[in-house]
Amino acid sequence: MYQKISPPNRGQRVTFDAGEPIVPDNPIIPFIRGDGTGVDIWPAAQKVFDAAVAKAYGGQREIVWFKIYAGDEACDRYGTYQYLPEDTLQAIKEFGVAIKGPLTTPVGGGIRSLNVALRQINDLYACVRPCRYYPGTPSPHKSPEKLDVIVYRENTEDIYLGIEWKQGNKTGEQLIQLLNQELIPATPEHKGKQIRLDSGIGIKPISKTGSQRLVRRAIKHALRLPKAKQQVTLVHKGNIMKYTEGAFRDWGYELAITEFRQQCVTERESWVLSNKEQTPDLSAEDNARKIEPGYDALTPEKQAAIRGEVEEILSSIWETHGSGQWRDKIMVNDRIADSIFQQIQTRPDEYSILATMNLNGDYLSDAAAAIVGGLGMGPGANIGDRCAVFEATHGTAPKHAGLDRINPGSVILSGVMMLEYLGWQEAADLIKQGIGAAIAKQQVTYDLARMMEPPVEPLKCSEFADAIIAHFQ
Repeated sequence: MYQKISPPNRGQRVTFDAGEPIVPDNPIIPFIRGDGTGVDIWPAAQKVFDAAVAKAYGGQREIVWFKIYAGDEACDRYGTYQYLPEDTLQAIKEFGVAIKGPLTTPVGGGIRSLNVALRQINDLYACVRPCRYYPGTPSPHKSPEKLDVIVYRENTEDIYLGIEWKQGNKTGEQLIQLLNQELIPATPEHKGKQIRLDSGIGIKPISKTGSQRLVRRAIKHALRLPKAKQQVTLVHKGNIMKYTEGAFRDWGYELAITEFRQQCVTERESWVLSNKEQTPDLSAEDNARKIEPGYDALTPEKQAAIRGEVEEILSSIWETHGSGQWRDKIMVNDRIADSIFQQIQTRPDEYSILATMNLNGDYLSDAAAAIVGGLGMGPGANIGDRCAVFEATHGTAPKHAGLDRINPGSVILSGVMMLEYLGWQEAADLIKQGIGAAIAKQQVTYDLARMMEPPVEPLKCSEFADAIIAHFQ
């Protein structure tokens, strides 16, 4: 039973089977208007969604909207500090797919982050952030059109789990003493290390379960892409954090070559196979020498391990992946986090899907969005096996609220992702077409208009929605 809201008396629930949505022709979709500029961008976005569905399906399909509450609007309706009422959580759980505008971060009480809370409560483990360029969008980058990536960010672990103690907290001090006096000395590789007693302290958990279910979803997404884009890059800082971020990389590779053995090849495997194709009588040792820089300077034990790796690859997958067959497989590779920040700017067309942990994914997705025009054009989704919430990726910008001037592009493009998730590709394509044409004709809101050369007269938020709809073909 709901306390202060009532579901629509028509429409049906989205249900799930093995993590995939089963979608009726009239799904009930809960929506959260959002705080600040949500008062402007949500009505504009909803108008675009409804117009696209109507044009694409001629009345055969429709979204039945169900308003629910979070953030400041929830406090107005449910009481002080009721930023995320039980009604809202129940509605999202019951109806399976929801969409929301930007939400405020609670100050003075309540929970740390509404967005993080929604992800953790509903186990929405995959934060999916596509970053692609629409021609005509102002960008600080020289060649923004080369970037077309999808960031798969693990949503429930890493430092975002929020297990930490402030400096001076009694429990935190006890933990520091336990680490300094017992656990660190008992671990040989940490000998001599100590944590300063006046430290704040946090825990960074990375699990095999959390890592592999994210990579699994990323690979499944890659299978739906054109052949040229079928690549998954594991992004990590495993050269420093070997047992958390390094483990993420290792568990990702493990999943790829077990569950998706016939569909995937790792970058290292491709080197071994390619070397063999180029020189059929190449010895295992010479092959090892080609794939491992500094092979001759390694210890005999390490050399033997690399030769064994080469022999294992050739004996296990040459028949299914050799003779060029690997070129038709999904390529799984990995890159160090700081390096990938540079490479999406200098070599953006070399990447497709980036799978990474929570903190790295947060930075990386915002950096990629900046290249293609900023967060105003950045959509996002939080997806689990029994629920999905689509969201604007920018903040609430309260000083612009009610002025009908903010860019609704982020929530509109998040709705595009939602329509694709529902399997309503025709409606999604109409919106992408409409946005692309509006931007190309310089029919944009002030944030983009002021960056164009020369600057153009901006449209209002509501007028931008109308321009998008006018360009539906």
